[in-house]
Amino acid sequence: MPPLLEVQHLTTHIRTRRGVVRAVDDVSFTLEAGETLGLVGESGCGKSMTGLSVMGLLPPGGEIVGGSSVRLDGRELVGLPDKELRRVRGNEIAMVFQDPMTSLNPTRTIGHQVAESVLLHRGCTRAEAAERAVEVLGLVGLPHARERLGDYPHQLSGGLRQRVLIAMALANEPRVLIADEPTTALDVTIQAQILDLLADLRRRLDMAVVLITHDMGVTAGHTDRVNVMYAGRIAESTGTERLFRGMRHPYTQSLLASVPRLDQDPATRLPTIPGMPPDLVDPPSGCRFAERCAYVTDTCREKEPQLTGTDGGDGPDGHRFACWHPTDGPLPRASVTATPRPADAPSGTPSVAAGSVPLLEARDLVKEFPVRGARLPGRPRRVVHALSGVSLTLAAGETFGLVGESGCGKTTLGRILVGLDRPDAGSVTLEGTELGPLRGRELRRRRRDLQMMFQDPFSSLDPRMRVGSILREPLQIQGIGTARQQESRVAELLDEVGLPQHAVELYPHEFSGGQRQRIGLARALALTPRVIVADEPVSALDVSVRAQVLNLMNRLQADHGLSYLVISHDLAVVRYLADRIGVMYLGRMVEVGTADDIHLRAVHPYTAGLLDAVPVPDPGEERAKAARGPAVRGELPNPVDPPSGCRFRTRCPLAQDRCAQQEPVLRPFGPRHFAACHFPLQEPPAE
Repeated sequence: MPPLLEVQHLTTHIRTRRGVVRAVDDVSFTLEAGETLGLVGESGCGKSMTGLSVMGLLPPGGEIVGGSSVRLDGRELVGLPDKELRRVRGNEIAMVFQDPMTSLNPTRTIGHQVAESVLLHRGCTRAEAAERAVEVLGLVGLPHARERLGDYPHQLSGGLRQRVLIAMALANEPRVLIADEPTTALDVTIQAQILDLLADLRRRLDMAVVLITHDMGVTAGHTDRVNVMYAGRIAESTGTERLFRGMRHPYTQSLLASVPRLDQDPATRLPTIPGMPPDLVDPPSGCRFAERCAYVTDTCREKEPQLTGTDGGDGPDGHRFACWHPTDGPLPRASVTATPRPADAPSGTPSVAAGSVPLLEARDLVKEFPVRGARLPGRPRRVVHALSGVSLTLAAGETFGLVGESGCGKTTLGRILVGLDRPDAGSVTLEGTELGPLRGRELRRRRRDLQMMFQDPFSSLDPRMRVGSILREPLQIQGIGTARQQESRVAELLDEVGLPQHAVELYPHEFSGGQRQRIGLARALALTPRVIVADEPVSALDVSVRAQVLNLMNRLQADHGLSYLVISHDLAVVRYLADRIGVMYLGRMVEVGTADDIHLRAVHPYTAGLLDAVPVPDPGEERAKAARGPAVRGELPNPVDPPSGCRFRTRCPLAQDRCAQQEPVLRPFGPRHFAACHFPLQEPPAE
């Protein structure tokens, strides 16, 4: 029998003002019912465009050319009239798009949006379509599905919006599901639940899945076969186990080596892939990876390798790769960690000596945001409890990592520390000076020492300003230096973050995501601060670019004696960067300790659940975790009405009656290790 989905020589061109972009170039693969195929690679390598081409959803100027063929159960889709293709799309083959907030219609209820495709393809009544919407929303695990039909997308959390997108795709029980980065913007706990859900639905519906991702850990645990894409072409294709055990393409080897792991030695640099992918308007004539490859020869630059390899075809036993000098498996860990940090980098865990003043200290911070809307007479004002008595200290040269799910108060805490928001109670001191009472010129002067890297560099950089003006602006506001001195400082900043000097004339949209993050870091450095709060500095970046930014942050800390507060939901990133780690849950600090304390001796069940949810690029380990199921289930409770007692008790596997009645307080579990739990995973030391 023919495969369920057969793609042969798929080639997609997009006409732009600069020329024709060869977004997908001669891509072929097959997919059987009940199978999951992973498409992995950096941004811009053609993964998403391959999925969109299969669906027939091309951008303006896009066309499928040449002898391209896409067959669904033997039926050719390329060249099918639009009317017939619409009958297939959303019915027999469906897609889960990357960003649920932009993919869902903000003016329509989720019930309407899920029922819409049922009405179009099944010809049923509106009542029947609504019942099907309730059924499929329940299938994807949306709590109280019937009551949620009238909700709008903005009323749901990120994890629930992603479930709605999956429900829309599954409403007509398609035979093929294309999931484009379905968990990229989600916390690790919600990511684990969504991936577990997709695997369960695939088994129950005997559905074929194409999983598009740049996360090698996700690929390891949730695919049967993998196609590694680079610059619009497939660089390597084989079964998942074989790929991670014995990859043959240097690009695959480099991608895997770039992934930060929980057991990564923090005293060494992360391996990176130098340079950028080629311009697909004018791709090189030889191997497209040649200019970034450690094994490049003249043959690589002159002749393009073909996708060839061992027998076995597209099955898990086949192994095809396009390389003149194939590798033999992953890099040994010894060579991965062979490049040490600079000798003058901070070593060990900086600490605040007894009786000395910490560089930055927050004490008992409380922040509440009023809920908008009419208030009923006699009812108390409803507020979001963003922070509830949070304290921390930061020493000179120290990196403090702050982890937890979205909505737990991490970003609010960071904004208060740099003075962008004011707390309702509590205090922030910088070198013994309390910042709350300061106003005007004195506050502006102290703010030089506190800077912030924002989560989304694209939205935090003014799109109407050139990079040179963006970097000069803090110097102009503070009245530092003459115009010539400011220009010289801008040139120094560009050199420090590894950007060319001509970047001063460019606008933010002309840079890649990693380059924009470097601009954000350069702006934070402009005033020579003592403390930088980095809010999710690498969450939206590819693994290779992520490693470059993390290495850059380490080097700049060593060069300038910086202190970092790194906010992230990725414990592997924080484990690599941080000396100490604080774990937040629903506005409270539930555990604080050294990086080794948190990684090796976690006390709080929530911390253990976060660690367990971190994807690991090891198929055996990831599948064992998938068999156990997510350690932390459910959604974060409503911060307007948090649970009584321990706020984690509604999701905790160890919760008992005491947890609902009495709120736990931070108590010691080691010299610098504290946790707030009635039933800890480790015994506290003797008094």
